[in-house]
Amino acid sequence: MIRLKNEVQINGIRSSCKMLSAMYRELIPLVKPGVQTIEIDKWVYAWIKKVGGRPAFLGYGPKKNPYPASICISINDEVIHGIPSKRKIRDGDLVSLDSGIDLGGFISDQAISIEAGKMRAEIHALNAVTCGCLYRGIEAAREGERLLQIARAVNGCAQEKGYGVVHQFCGHGVGLELHEDPQVPNQPHGPNPRMGKGFVIAIEPMINLGTGDVEILEDGWTVVTADGKVSAHWEHTIAIHGGRTEILTEPLEAFTGLQPERIAAPVPV
Repeated sequence: MIRLKNEVQINGIRSSCKMLSAMYRELIPLVKPGVQTIEIDKWVYAWIKKVGGRPAFLGYGPKKNPYPASICISINDEVIHGIPSKRKIRDGDLVSLDSGIDLGGFISDQAISIEAGKMRAEIHALNAVTCGCLYRGIEAAREGERLLQIARAVNGCAQEKGYGVVHQFCGHGVGLELHEDPQVPNQPHGPNPRMGKGFVIAIEPMINLGTGDVEILEDGWTVVTADGKVSAHWEHTIAIHGGRTEILTEPLEAFTGLQPERIAAPVPV
């Protein structure tokens, strides 16, 4: 069941989203070659606790295998849900970060992909297009339109460049829980409800240099590309209310040094 949010709830979710984006702005300069991903996770946990929030990802999932960190750090062929470890970031790695904050029961969700060190041109292009796909998806999120318009926009954006679109994982409703209905796919399939006032969703293109097929590693969390090629991931939490579509998390691409390919203009905040 889709939980439509009222203005009080949207205000709370917005506060959580602004806090999450503020965290990323401080974190981005720390993501560089030589840094262990576990050190990034420790920093994220401390930052969120310091400002009075709770890491929304930590402990999420099945009781037998809950997610063990405050941020997902997925590198190169890791698409999503990479678990922080003693692994060091290397020059030329594409590092995708995905995190959320529970701020008094209001939950945010945002992902970015950071180019560490000197980046191959084809990986940089993938990253820029993936960020552009996110904004094309947001452009399609309009009151009265059908949900799968987002998927058609994202999928079309990626296919124009010959990239693979991950179809086994998708965006989702968010705000009062980390994952809510509806699912927000990046390829047009599944339920197609009409988007209305009070919709709060996370749109998150996961775009691969090769095939869109993925596999899950033995840790039960880390999702990798089936062909071992690089994947990029960008995500915003948005709300449809007051006759407009609002990006609740803040655009961060400028802080990563990325100039996204603006295949469609972003929606004004």
